[in-house]
Amino acid sequence: TIKPSSPTPPHVRNFNFCLLDQLAPPFYVPVVLFYLGPDQKAAPDSALVSGNLKTSLAQALSLFYPLGGRVKGNAGINCNDEGALYMEAKARVELSKVLSNPDMDQLQQFLPFFPCRVSTNIDEQVIVGVQANFFDCGGMGIGICISHKIADGASVSAFLNAWSEIANNGVDGEASLITPFLKASELFQPKDISYQMPSGVISREKLSTKRFCFNGESLARLRAGFGDANPTRVEAVTALIWKSAVAAARKRPEWKEKYPPSSAVMHAVNIRSRIRPQPLPETTLGNLVQAVVAPLMEPNKDRTIAIELYRFSSWARFPFYEVDFGWGRPAWVCTTSVPIKNLVILMGTRCGDGIEAWITLAEHDMIEFEHNDELLQFVSPNP
Repeated sequence: TIKPSSPTPPHVRNFNFCLLDQLAPPFYVPVVLFYLGPDQKAAPDSALVSGNLKTSLAQALSLFYPLGGRVKGNAGINCNDEGALYMEAKARVELSKVLSNPDMDQLQQFLPFFPCRVSTNIDEQVIVGVQANFFDCGGMGIGICISHKIADGASVSAFLNAWSEIANNGVDGEASLITPFLKASELFQPKDISYQMPSGVISREKLSTKRFCFNGESLARLRAGFGDANPTRVEAVTALIWKSAVAAARKRPEWKEKYPPSSAVMHAVNIRSRIRPQPLPETTLGNLVQAVVAPLMEPNKDRTIAIELYRFSSWARFPFYEVDFGWGRPAWVCTTSVPIKNLVILMGTRCGDGIEAWITLAEHDMIEFEHNDELLQFVSPNP
């Protein structure tokens, strides 16, 4: 366990969730960052790397002090400085193989724990878990899980950038510019509510998660196909994935003699910059996202009662590839598979002009989806 480097002052030890935090599921947001070794001959001193990671993590937890506490029900966080879980592991696989042909099950092993574990006593759960993975080539893999009750993708990115800045330059460097904004609860005031897991969020079906990559050239072609509509990259990718997923779902045997279900997309939108009159900093800690739903209805709504919901979340603009612990920018940043059906996470790429779509569908839907001719004109499945 790594505890904050300095104690949290008594007057801020009770951190209140904002309403949007209260509505967030009790899961973790998982991210893994892979770094190449300095060269093929000389691996960095693992003891020095380990010591710097631990020291800088403790200092980062002092800045983001709620992350070093423990959740108290659905009200907020007791900032009691219990600390973050920190683990180290020796990778038994070559980093080059992970980067060239990532295996979804293997990626889970670079995390400190399964991100969708559900505990009967959430008050005992750590808010942050870190696993530092050391490769024989000198490369590194930093796996992190942060509780979704206090962090969305933007929050995870802000914390990682602050931590890495401290690792490079100390707590008095540029990290001070990444100090979190901790007053979201004043804008989205919490209510006296308990969290109830919506039925069906954790699927019991056999699921498949795969990565589909759009490079800059294919995104330009995809956007051009919309003509004057001129969608953003994320809008164009969302439309194509949605269309392809719906086409796959409609080939299920149970829908052959019935009318297929209606379909809807729910996109989590980062609202920090949209708050008026004063936008919130991107370092605002919490779940500052708003769900935007777009339905795709059948012409005759009376013919169907089922709705197939596809959940999208875009991390494409979050600066994960700026997280530099002193080993250079990450070679690859990824999330991992989670047992949530019809979930799509859109991530940026190292070169900056592409998008990686991490898509989880029912196993039988994925078989149809990954062979969709229109989709394959624009993507490379797990290149």
